[in-house]
Amino acid sequence: MNAPQDLTFEQCYSKMLSAVHMVYRLVNSTYNVKELSLRLTRLLCQFIKASSVSILILDPQKKKIVLIAVFNNKINILLDKKKDFGKLTKREMTVTEGYSIHEDFFIGLPLVSDEIVGAVYVRRNKEEPAFTKFDKDLLGVFVEQSVTAIKNLQLYEQQQRTILGSIKFIDKLLMKKGHVTVTHTPSYFHIARALAERLNIRQKGIDCLYYASVLHDAGALEVPYEMLAKNSQLTPEEFKVIRDLPSRSAELIRPVEFLKPVLPIILYHHEKYDGSGYPSGLKKEQIPIGARIMAVVDAFESMIQGRPYKDPLTIPDAVEELKQHSGTQFDPKVIDVFVDLYQQKKFRNHLRKLLN
Repeated sequence: MNAPQDLTFEQCYSKMLSAVHMVYRLVNSTYNVKELSLRLTRLLCQFIKASSVSILILDPQKKKIVLIAVFNNKINILLDKKKDFGKLTKREMTVTEGYSIHEDFFIGLPLVSDEIVGAVYVRRNKEEPAFTKFDKDLLGVFVEQSVTAIKNLQLYEQQQRTILGSIKFIDKLLMKKGHVTVTHTPSYFHIARALAERLNIRQKGIDCLYYASVLHDAGALEVPYEMLAKNSQLTPEEFKVIRDLPSRSAELIRPVEFLKPVLPIILYHHEKYDGSGYPSGLKKEQIPIGARIMAVVDAFESMIQGRPYKDPLTIPDAVEELKQHSGTQFDPKVIDVFVDLYQQKKFRNHLRKLLN
C-alpha cells in the first residue's frame, strides 16, 4: 500500500480499517440487495470523495443486469428497468466481464466472489483531483467487504422466493378447504398494509404482516373440515382445537428462519387490548403491533362476511362495532387509523372487496 503525499502510512492504514468497519456495520444492518446497493453508493461517495458512484448487480443465475444503484452526492436512485441498462457504455460493460479500469477520473472494479456478481463505478469531475493508487486500493477494500454480503443476500433472497412459493401453495391448499375462516382475499393484506404504513411501521414489519396474513391459519390444514364449517355451537373439545390454531400455525412455520419475526403476530393476533384474549392474556403494548393490526382486520372481515353461526353486518355497522370495542378488544390507535382511512375511497374499495 503506497501512501499518498498528503497522508502518512499510519493514516492510510487507519482509513483502510475505518472502511472495513463502516462496511461491516452497513452490511449487518441491511436485509436486501437493493437497499444495500443504495446505501453502499452513499457510503462510497463520502469515503472516496467521488462526484458519483454506481453499483451494478447481475442476476446470479442468468448473468443479466437486474439493477443499478446511483448516488451523485444529491440524489440516490435505483434503476431496475431493462431500458435503463442500455445506457451503459462499452467501457462500463467490460467491468461486468471481470476487467478493472483505473483512469484519472474513473475507476471501475468488478464485484467478484466465486463468480462476477456486479461492478462498481466511481467518478470524479475533471476539476477535481485525479484518483490515486491509494483511492483504488481503498475502493478494493470496499469491494472485498461488500461482494460477499451481496452474494449472501442474493442467496437469501433466492431462498425467500422458494419459500414464498411454498407459502402460496399452502394458501391454495387452505382455499381448497372451502371455508372463509382459513383464507383471505388479497384486499385483506392491502387493508393491513394501509394501517401499518399510517402507523409508521417499517417495510420489514409490513413484510411480516403479509406472511402472517397468509399463514396465520395454516394450522387449519390439520383440522377436519367438518369442524371448521360447523353451523352449530362448538363442543369444549372442538373449541380447544380452534383456540390452538395459532400455536399449530406457528409450529408449522417455526423451522423457517426468515419467518421467525412472523411468529409473534401469528401467536398473539387473538389477544385483546384489555388482556382478556388468548393464548397468553397479553394486554396493550405487550401485544405485538402486527398482531394488534391483524386482530382489527380479522374482526372486520369476520363481521362483514358473517359466519355459519352469525349473520353478516354492513360495512358501516362493522366500522361502528370496531369503534365500540376500541380500548377493550382493540388498540385505540389502530382503530383511530382505521376510522380515518375509512374516509378514503380507495380504502373503502378494499373493504368492499373483502366480500368477494
